[in-house]
This record gives sequence, structure tokens and C-alpha cells, in this order.
Amino acid sequence: FLFLQLFGTIVWILVASTRVPLPLLQGWVMFVAVTAWFLSIVFLCVFLFGYANRIAVNWNQTDFLFHGATFVFYFGAFLLQAGTTSLHHFPRKFNSTTQDKILADHEYNISIAASV
Repeated sequence: FLFLQLFGTIVWILVASTRVPLPLLQGWVMFVAVTAWFLSIVFLCVFLFGYANRIAVNWNQTDFLFHGATFVFYFGAFLLQAGTTSLHHFPRKFNSTTQDKILADHEYNISIAASV
């Protein structure tokens, strides 16, 4: 769970530190990162404080379902973040005379790290 906490927090920080050109796509990435981070904290607390022995649940199956769902959601978030990153070279406004990119070079690098 600590491994998941660490990488969930890193994704959360990297995505939050960029300008959000496509809120619908990157909003899902943030939702997945924050939700998985919060739920893994809850699971960690359940096991640390001994509540797992008091709750009659098949914890192996619960852990398998949690990690399976987290994998599916993180894979979808990866696809959306990578799709946003791939739009780096397109201009922000097509009708404008200035050629501002959707992501600046520094934000492009951060977005690549968040995708990975």
C-alpha cells in the first residue's frame, strides 16, 4: 500500500502542477489519483489498527478487486494523460495570430512524467 501511496501522490502533484488545457481529460486523471490515494489510506488504516480482524470480509478478494479496479482506472487515466500530452504541438487557439502551444515545454515534460 505504501508503494501505491507514493506513486499516487506523485501523479497527483505532477498533474496538479501543470496548466490544465483539457479539464475533462485531466479532471479524470486527478479523480483517479485522489480516489485511489484516499482508498489506499483507508485500507492501510484498516490493517494498521487491526480492524481487519473484526470485519468479516474476505480480505484477499477485497484486495484483488481493489487493485484490479485501480489498475483499470489508472490505465484509463494514463491513456487520457498521454492523449493530452500528445497534443503538445497544437496551437491553443486556431484562429489566433499567436502560436501559443497547448502545453509549454516545461509543462510538456511534467505531463510526460505524470503519464509514466
